[in-house]
Amino acid sequence: MSHKKRNITAMLSKVEEYYLDQSGRELIYKPTEKIPVIQVPNFPELGKMTALRFIEWMQENPGGVISLPTGKTPEHFIKWVAHFLKNWDKENVVNELKKVGLDPGNKPDITSFRFVQIDEFYPIDTNQHNSFYYYIQKFYFSNWGLDRNKALFMNINEIPTPNNLTLDEIFPDQIVDLSLRTRWASTTLERLQKQTIEIVDQFCTDYEKKIREMGGIGFFLGGIGPDGHIGFNVMGSDHYSTTRLIPTNYETQAAAATDLGGIEIARKRLVITIGLDTITHNPDATAIIIAAGEAKANIVRDSIQNERTNKYPATVLQRLKNARFYLTNGAAFRLIERRYFDVAKEEPISQVSVERAVINLVVEKKKSLLELTKEDYNSDKLAKLVLNKTGKTPKQIGQEIYNSIIDRLAKGMAPVSNQVILHTGPHHDDIPLGYLPYINHLVRDPSNKHHFVTMTSGFTAVTNSYMLGLLEDLKIFLHNSEFRERFKERYFDPEFKEGKDKDIHLYLDGLAAHSRTVRKEAVSRRLLRNMIEIYEEDNINYLEDRVDELINYFKTQYPGKKDIPHVQKLKGMMREFEEEIVWAFFGFNTSSVTHMRLGFYQGDIFTENPEMNRDVLPILELLKQINPTIVTVALDPEGSGPDTHYKVLQATSEALKLYEQQTGRSDIKVWGYRNVWYRFHPAEANVYIPVSLNSMAIMENTFLNSYGSQRDASFPSWEYDGPFSRLAQRIQVEQYETIKKCLGKDFFIKHEHPRVRAAYGMVYLKELTLSEFYSHSMELRKLTENY
Repeated sequence: MSHKKRNITAMLSKVEEYYLDQSGRELIYKPTEKIPVIQVPNFPELGKMTALRFIEWMQENPGGVISLPTGKTPEHFIKWVAHFLKNWDKENVVNELKKVGLDPGNKPDITSFRFVQIDEFYPIDTNQHNSFYYYIQKFYFSNWGLDRNKALFMNINEIPTPNNLTLDEIFPDQIVDLSLRTRWASTTLERLQKQTIEIVDQFCTDYEKKIREMGGIGFFLGGIGPDGHIGFNVMGSDHYSTTRLIPTNYETQAAAATDLGGIEIARKRLVITIGLDTITHNPDATAIIIAAGEAKANIVRDSIQNERTNKYPATVLQRLKNARFYLTNGAAFRLIERRYFDVAKEEPISQVSVERAVINLVVEKKKSLLELTKEDYNSDKLAKLVLNKTGKTPKQIGQEIYNSIIDRLAKGMAPVSNQVILHTGPHHDDIPLGYLPYINHLVRDPSNKHHFVTMTSGFTAVTNSYMLGLLEDLKIFLHNSEFRERFKERYFDPEFKEGKDKDIHLYLDGLAAHSRTVRKEAVSRRLLRNMIEIYEEDNINYLEDRVDELINYFKTQYPGKKDIPHVQKLKGMMREFEEEIVWAFFGFNTSSVTHMRLGFYQGDIFTENPEMNRDVLPILELLKQINPTIVTVALDPEGSGPDTHYKVLQATSEALKLYEQQTGRSDIKVWGYRNVWYRFHPAEANVYIPVSLNSMAIMENTFLNSYGSQRDASFPSWEYDGPFSRLAQRIQVEQYETIKKCLGKDFFIKHEHPRVRAAYGMVYLKELTLSEFYSHSMELRKLTENY
């Protein structure tokens, strides 16, 4: 073992040493990396490693101070810690502990540890299920058995208020104006608000003082937000910040929108958070940031490879000798030295690695593929490696990639005929956002047959305020004599299948005539039809009572609360109506649209894994019914965007395997697509579809006029403050710009084909054989051993 390796190993705990050895990588690659990193293959393994390291730390630090995260990221960490603690003496756990060098005879006393809550929304009732206080009570205290009497909580309900008023009385619109810290209060209400802010500020100071009196945090575990935030220390936070009440930025609000019931709620919320100096106050603290999936790769890179800077909050961890990033391979993908290490091991170097490095060089140098010189290649470590490993000249490499891009463009414009295409989407709107411009062309050939399926209900994407508006409209229509007459015709009977198509055509009539009233009537018809199906009730008087009941429900439930089952179903069915409207734009009726409602999607913070009978077999039955020649799939890696995408990918993969086994059909093509949650690098895709301004306009019009629940973008991407259709267009434009840089600016302007000349955007697809698709997805099995 080299002296360098011995020094690094000396910094490691036994658990870290084990996992570092398993990874085959260094702990830190200098000079680019400023914080040590340990990699694991996948999200569940990330949770397991973190749990074992936490147990190791607890063994060494009984009674220590711990601060642990909320949200989806710690899911597997929480489950593994519970598994180890509750099954400590069982043989499989003893073996797991011994394997990583831990002493099975030294079980930590979980009740001895002092817990510090990292952050909380403000104002919020901490009894709400979407408060972080509720989360830690459920997953850390009730689940693990931590001692509540030894904890520091941000229980908003227990912070005093002037005259013991409720926060709803003090902040009736839920807006906390922090300018009251520095200006005169002009009304009685403002004086109460100013006093409340002062009380909260004092709470924060006292909270910080208590942490420091304990010696600071001993074990800190955090996730990392899309802007790099840790806790709620957003991009730009002072590295010497302490516990405080602050506003957040847009990226953080968008990330919190799902928890809070919409961006319109998240915009109003302030937060209380410990500071970056709070996290690093104890110089001996073990501070770990965990991140999973390629969607986090850019912010992970910027947080690890930059010197200390306010722009990237995690760079503050450079202060601590025991700071670490624990990452999946996907999250570590853009760390330059690690990427170099991986490519250097490839024998021979893969074409994807060649193209990725060279296309990135094109973007960096602002030169076309054929203009890059040897000096350009040698100025970039990865591109230089490409030269050395291929043994080719820059001109040869550039020409090969140039020709390959031309081939992919040609494939994207080639006619597709006599195909049966099963279009699958994890959520409603995934298909249109992924490749609607391609569908514009595919549907023009009548020899193609199309079927569209959405795999999950999508009820979490529908706000209470949206449903309230629909119900209030319905209440008005129920007093309309012509509307009521339809009861006599049994128009709303769930068995009257044509009625669903009539609802849709009425809606499109309203669009064509620019009549909001007609559109509202169409939506009300479908809403009533759905209520009759759910409640099994067709008496108009009783249904009016149901409408009033639901109006009261949506007025009184706090945003973000998990809905009761029949409300989940009603919300999901309204999303299904929206999806049917989309495909009616292209002439398809409801018989061409399937709503799968897979059971693993239940609206919980931790989504279940797909199961064979519940989730796979329904997809298999649909495959048998449609007998497709092409199946489209959202090809998102694990941990990127909503985990629903990846779990649908698993279930679809397993269903296709069974279908192939039972029918002998191995000739099916899979078209993998991505959209606003994650996107292809040009090197990963093998079909490029040029997108015209006309196609962009169709996508915009279709999206905004079909997805009524999404028009106001209540659950937007952190990348763009607006509807997903605009973000999809922006991504398509960026993809086009990359290809234009590769081919040279005149390629599109002077091309002989009008579709190419008309292009201002680009859609990427990855066409796969079934065997290639299976290799891109995990087997349907338990991702981890039983917890």
